[in-house]
Amino acid sequence: MSCACFVAPAGAADFGGNCCADLEERIAELEATTAKKGNRRVSLKLSGWVAEQMVYWDDGVESNVYMTGLGTAFASNFNFTGEAKITEDVSAGYVLHVELITNDVYTTNQNSPRGPGLTGSPNSLQLLYSYWYLKSERLGKLSVGLQSPADDNAIVSLDQSGSLVAAYWVAYDVFGFNVRGNFAPGNSMIWGNAVSCRGWGGGPGDCDGLPRDVVRYDSPAYGGFSFSTSWGEDDAWAIAARHFNTLGDWKVNAIATYGETMDSAHGAPWGGKLKYTQAGLYLQNMPTGLFAIGGFGHLDQTPTPNALNNPSTNTYYVKAGLRRTWTELGATIPYGEYLLGTDGAMMVNDNGTPLNVADDVSWVVDGSKSQFWGVGVVQEIDAAAMSMWLRYRNHSVDVPGVNTKDMSTFAFGAFINF
Repeated sequence: MSCACFVAPAGAADFGGNCCADLEERIAELEATTAKKGNRRVSLKLSGWVAEQMVYWDDGVESNVYMTGLGTAFASNFNFTGEAKITEDVSAGYVLHVELITNDVYTTNQNSPRGPGLTGSPNSLQLLYSYWYLKSERLGKLSVGLQSPADDNAIVSLDQSGSLVAAYWVAYDVFGFNVRGNFAPGNSMIWGNAVSCRGWGGGPGDCDGLPRDVVRYDSPAYGGFSFSTSWGEDDAWAIAARHFNTLGDWKVNAIATYGETMDSAHGAPWGGKLKYTQAGLYLQNMPTGLFAIGGFGHLDQTPTPNALNNPSTNTYYVKAGLRRTWTELGATIPYGEYLLGTDGAMMVNDNGTPLNVADDVSWVVDGSKSQFWGVGVVQEIDAAAMSMWLRYRNHSVDVPGVNTKDMSTFAFGAFINF
């Protein structure tokens, strides 16, 4: 800060000849006092994005068009991040990520064009992340608070194609929609349970896929290899090993994770646990822009056999495409995707009390099979830090003894970063 001294006119009060020095000394004292409270030395950065889309859906009986957000984790948001140096190697920081839920795509369905968020209503704010951390380039990073467990977003974190916002292994546009079919009285199924995580995240693939209150450690990267581990309330824990590297003309990303929970609120059976294993690989040829990503998830529960005879569930996912810059706008990314889930469809019975979920009974159907496939294109607009997409997806589920109808969607949307 600087100041301009002035010459006092005759008769004016004498402030002394060193006014600037006195003023700047006082400012320095105030800054020193403020810095002790952490307001000056801790940085603050505001960022986020706005994301909305238009979805046409057809469930084989009914069709409509909804305007939605992208659902939690991809919803419009603003987040505050900051960091301060403690020593030359150690820093402390924080993340506060707030989502603005206009219309949550995960909770819309045939009867509800306005989907509520975690707070229970649309047009609301909800907290996604709130944690602090200590980070050392030499020792790694320790984080405490509401954040992703070590195995959250495992497969999607590999994807560097630019098509992630349009296609990944979750039943996003149809998650809360009822599957149409000749179900027995009282039985029903939603598409989010066509390959179910049994209450432990966002099926089909992204089990343990929501932020939790956990303690998490992330190691430094050694030759592209790193690992993470986390532990949370009610004995939920996870580990992950990653490899991010470039080998010649190829970008190679890989991950393997394992997680467990004993929390019945997250779907674990009483006296037992849910266990989830994931593995994924992403390859991209840099000169041509060709890319492919594959993911595998295996969900099981103990004790085995269990009271409902729930089988183990396997999920397989592959997406391939091309990332090329054909115009001055930015990269154009056409892609195709396919998902297969086996022994994962979860049936729900209202147990004689319609609309009362407290006494519902659910079980996983042995011999069930789900298939999702889709095509789309993403256009990046570099000058606006923006991505736009147009996609089609078809969803089918085979349940022994039930004739079900496929569901299809077209979606057009965009997000813009700030």
